[in-house]
Amino acid sequence: MKQVKLLGTAAILAALSVPAYAQTEFATGGNVTGLGDVDRAITDVQDDVEDDFARSGDAYRFGPAERRQGLSGSMSLSYTGRSSNSESGTDNQDLLIGGRVSYATPQWAQTVGLLIEFTENDDGSKEEESVKAIYDAMYYINDQFYAFGLGSLNIDGIASPDELRRDGILAVGPGYRVINNDTTAWRVQGGVGVRYGKYETGPEFNGDSYSEFGWIVSSRLYHRFNENIFLTNDTDYLDSGGDLPYRLTNELGVNFAMTEQLATRVSYLTEYTEATDGASSRTDNKLGVSIVYGF
Repeated sequence: MKQVKLLGTAAILAALSVPAYAQTEFATGGNVTGLGDVDRAITDVQDDVEDDFARSGDAYRFGPAERRQGLSGSMSLSYTGRSSNSESGTDNQDLLIGGRVSYATPQWAQTVGLLIEFTENDDGSKEEESVKAIYDAMYYINDQFYAFGLGSLNIDGIASPDELRRDGILAVGPGYRVINNDTTAWRVQGGVGVRYGKYETGPEFNGDSYSEFGWIVSSRLYHRFNENIFLTNDTDYLDSGGDLPYRLTNELGVNFAMTEQLATRVSYLTEYTEATDGASSRTDNKLGVSIVYGF
């Protein structure tokens, strides 16, 4: 099986990144002088850039990737509580819990993930209250054909009227690598399954819930122009032909490795959601530019 040589972007990012559990106080007295806040903000910027570059990756691009065999996983928890006797009376808290468990064999790869987010704004009102669960599985038949399974469930505790309070899908299907050579990798997959949605009570929906036959079609394209530039284009279409809206997303990205120390990624993400009763169609566009310089 041929594999395209990836750019050194990941190595650059790794050199810039320091695991959170290994970090220490930026400087003695940093908390009271504000140095610590600035250092944490710099880390947040670097994390955002890493996330942008990571979207250009595709763990299944070439088939069974080298991964840890057997059972593995991790769990993280973060809690912050704030109180103040100032005039504004700030009193809020944030709770974040995330974890994943993976099991891999030479042909099988399965992952289960869970994310719980509970955050409040400065006046103590709920800003985020959600539970998200995901499942991803891949079974490799040969270098070209594979079977996949995916599942997701999103529970939004503060959904606006007529928005989906619960949204989930469970689907299985085949996948095929159309092109897989030294410069281009393109794979497509399509699956069918069950889609579930429950709306928040509003003018158009009285807390209605729906279970529908659904399908999802995806495309992952990678093309390397030369040793320093490669392009990715990720497309996904989700539909059920009923009362739940269909969604179409496409992200086009170009990565440049200008030097061994400098890398740039430019991306354009489009997300389209179909109109439903009482709501209009929605198209969201996002332009991203990320630059990493390490020395």
